[in-house]
Amino acid sequence: MKADSISELKKTLKQLDHDDLLAVCLRLAKYKVDNKELLTYLLKKSADEQAYVAEVCDEISRELPSERTLHKKTMRKIVRLMDKWIRYSGNKETEIEVRIHFCQLFVDRRIEFGRCRVKANMYATQLKKIDKAIETVHPDLQFDFRHQMDGIQEYLK
Repeated sequence: MKADSISELKKTLKQLDHDDLLAVCLRLAKYKVDNKELLTYLLKKSADEQAYVAEVCDEISRELPSERTLHKKTMRKIVRLMDKWIRYSGNKETEIEVRIHFCQLFVDRRIEFGRCRVKANMYATQLKKIDKAIETVHPDLQFDFRHQMDGIQEYLK
């Protein structure tokens, strides 16, 4: 079965009455945890973006081990979760704050890369994503975010 385009789905959803639309949303949320999480964000957490950022940063802090070593599978899991939570928001400022927090945890906890290039490359990728996202925000915010980036860029070297 081929999925319809977004514009076709939008036209169809506009034609539905309130009860049918509610039934479609609930059925969509029932089948996948990601859909349920996205719906939770849209209905409850999108109104207070700063609280959402704080919640995501706390979750990342809990997931990242406090010892100096980190297994690459754990790092991949955290990055995958972080990307999912950022995608729910769709806000560049949220993305920057979450990614900077993730990188700052590496510096604060002095997590070592050792000889594992995979972890170093994943860290470098996060820095690139931060730089790319910073380019899209207001110049005043760019200055603030670049100031936050001072300590974490040198950590890779």
